[in-house]
Amino acid sequence: IFHYAKGQPYIDDVGTFKERMEWVGNPHRKDGSIVIHNLDYTDNGTFTCDVKNPPDIVGKSSQVTLYVFEKVPTRYGVVLGSVIGGALLLVAVVVALVYLIRYCWLRRQATLQRRLSAMEKGKLQRSAKDASKRGRQ
Repeated sequence: IFHYAKGQPYIDDVGTFKERMEWVGNPHRKDGSIVIHNLDYTDNGTFTCDVKNPPDIVGKSSQVTLYVFEKVPTRYGVVLGSVIGGALLLVAVVVALVYLIRYCWLRRQATLQRRLSAMEKGKLQRSAKDASKRGRQ
């Protein structure tokens, strides 16, 4: 589908990629990159890259697998991320409120328990004083 020879890129004018291919490589950097524009699902496949660099005519071929996916517009990702982030924030707020309410309730219970203990202690002390007064009489 593509050849590079004598310093010039040659793109085949037959095949599925004709008129959609562009040479972007740099032979001085040993870069043989190409770009295929307007990909379609039918472009999926495994392709062979075979480099012959004279005078070395024997080389090992490599394979490149091309997968074409549908590109999702960014705005859908932003909206989805916002919805998920908002839901997580709501859950975090609810959990924080539950712990705050539980903390306040337990603190109030402890305060009431201390007051009740103090009142019972006071009654016992008053009862003991009353008993000692009765014993004296």
